[in-house]
Amino acid sequence: MTVTRGLEGVVATASSISSIIDDTLTYVGYNIDDLAENASFEEVIYLLWHRKLPTEPELNELIKQLSENAALPPEIVEQFKLIPIQKVHPMAVLRTVVSSLSLYDDEADLMDAEANDRKAIRLQAKMPSIVAAFARIRKGLEPIAPRKDLGFAANFLYMLTGKEPEPIAVEAMNKALVLHADHELNASTFTARVCVATLSDVYSGITAAIGALKGPLHGGANEAVMKMLTEIGSVENVEPYVRKKLDNKEKIMGFGHRVYRQGDPRAKHLRSMSQKLTELTGEPHWYEMSIKIENMVTGEKKLPPNVDFYSASVYHSLGIDHDLFTPIFAVSRVSGWLAHILEQYENNRLIRPRAEYTGPGMQQYTPIWQRG
Repeated sequence: MTVTRGLEGVVATASSISSIIDDTLTYVGYNIDDLAENASFEEVIYLLWHRKLPTEPELNELIKQLSENAALPPEIVEQFKLIPIQKVHPMAVLRTVVSSLSLYDDEADLMDAEANDRKAIRLQAKMPSIVAAFARIRKGLEPIAPRKDLGFAANFLYMLTGKEPEPIAVEAMNKALVLHADHELNASTFTARVCVATLSDVYSGITAAIGALKGPLHGGANEAVMKMLTEIGSVENVEPYVRKKLDNKEKIMGFGHRVYRQGDPRAKHLRSMSQKLTELTGEPHWYEMSIKIENMVTGEKKLPPNVDFYSASVYHSLGIDHDLFTPIFAVSRVSGWLAHILEQYENNRLIRPRAEYTGPGMQQYTPIWQRG
């Protein structure tokens, strides 16, 4: 057996959902640049789940189903009030609440394709409602019910703030959702597929994926980027801060990616949105700091920014609490997780790799009184 740390370069499955080839990311063969500039998030959901872009009637039906399933069960809203939400990270709350949703779904343990499709709709629809409800309840505010006349991105921002968002805010959120929707066999997606390969249910698979996304080396990176920007504080402080990090060989969050050599193709779209939004909010220093950090890190370490780097200043400019950045990642990525879960069910085989044993050789049991 040959050990490959982190399974780097190991091809673990075949998939028709997304690909990363020669630093180009595609969803079902559509270039991410094309989708980021032109597609709604609802279109991308349909594309990932059905492997084709929807017709107008198909898209309208998906939007209708998402709207009809967006409200949370009253029991879940009450559960929020029992969680010590001032003390725990929002990702821990999201993981717990998604798991709890299965308790109120009569089809939770049904494994036929039609039932799984319906559960996918319910989970996708409720994820933004969960994050928005948590964000408000912890501030002593009542959750806001979703509106049926708003699209996915606009409705999410409305449920967070209680105000109908400006078009540029909707554009930024839609673009972020599209860019984060899927990313081949990343850590959380692989976790979801490993879980459901045992023929566990959809809710278990999504709960497992959220647990993987919670880590700072995966979904938590954009929150860490904003923490860094806040610590730096001004453009003048960028150079000494980054210089110290580089000299001490400390990791700078938001740079580099295991599968990209020339750079993350998603980053440029959020870089552009960061520039527009920070100017609009009168806080251009967040973008200016980011550019200066990028120039130093990429110039010296040859590490270009990834999608997390500029998503931090985009979300901040939308008025979103910093610890909600990773849950928002999950609101988008659940579309990809569900696509992979459904694909795993279609052609399932238990995922059970081996490990190279590095412990001691054969040993003999000795009674406890003979052990030194």
